[in-house]
Amino acid sequence: MFKGKSVLVAGGTGLVGRFLVERLLAQGASVRISSLDAPSRAHSKAEFLKLDLRELENCSKACRDMDFVFNLLCVKGSPAITMTRPASLFTPMVLFNTNLLEAARLAKVGGYLYTSSVGVYSPAPVFHEDDVWKTFPSPNDRFAGWAKRMGELQVEAYRIEYGWKDVTIVRPANVYGPYDNFDSINAMVVPSLIKRAVSGEDPLAVWGDGSPERDFIHADDVARGMLLAVDKGAGGIYNLGSGVGMSIKKLVEIIVSCLDKKPKVVWDASKPAGDKVRIMDMARAKKMGFSQEISIERGVSETVDWYRAHQSETSARYELFDKPAS
Repeated sequence: MFKGKSVLVAGGTGLVGRFLVERLLAQGASVRISSLDAPSRAHSKAEFLKLDLRELENCSKACRDMDFVFNLLCVKGSPAITMTRPASLFTPMVLFNTNLLEAARLAKVGGYLYTSSVGVYSPAPVFHEDDVWKTFPSPNDRFAGWAKRMGELQVEAYRIEYGWKDVTIVRPANVYGPYDNFDSINAMVVPSLIKRAVSGEDPLAVWGDGSPERDFIHADDVARGMLLAVDKGAGGIYNLGSGVGMSIKKLVEIIVSCLDKKPKVVWDASKPAGDKVRIMDMARAKKMGFSQEISIERGVSETVDWYRAHQSETSARYELFDKPAS
């Protein structure tokens, strides 16, 4: 589908972006990456533009002469960060959403993919795509959830007013893998646990009691799902997950099994653990041929190995929360 096409991957140095860029290059696309990460994180066969895409002018530079745009931009925050610095999370995401889609429209880009989030959903046993606007995002995700919802609403507005139908929305579940944010303070659950476990933390302290269930999906599976979505279901909205819940306790057991020295695990039930269950309904994605290929056991093991070999490279990632709130 993308052979001979010029494609922008905004956020192409990140968790999903690295795999998506590799897949696009394999298809014969000419790929441009734009992000604030160090150039060393960009694929050597892609053009790299270090731009702050909160600015419309920079988005216009990135979108110039592109046939297709993938918006993978996101500000990820740990539970502690989202509770204490919600404005630093919410505002950049709204700017990313608004300015990149507008720049792509003005540049007459043919197709566009917007990466939303599992955070747009209200607590429920299973998340169905059509239920989002019947409810409100979970209180645990209200700032990120609403920011991503605003992006989805903007896509709908452009469909109505400009007739731009070829804009696809995907909602990934809990994504993990190489090139993630392994920062101790701001990392999400999988990279945070991996970093602390590999560093030899013993006992290994984990928030909650281990019972909450999450839908974990490897970043390369998400990248493959994105390409399927724009090829088979352009203009639709798709969950991208495993469709299976896994407890945090089981996740910790898998991570510990990858270690030579097994730490004692200590659960801190006094700390917040988030929603009880977050599992994606995958019926719609399965109809277009998508299903999880990388098991959580294989994916976590490979991510642990990657982190061991690339610890020094993780600092090349741009971290918005490095600057204190003012």
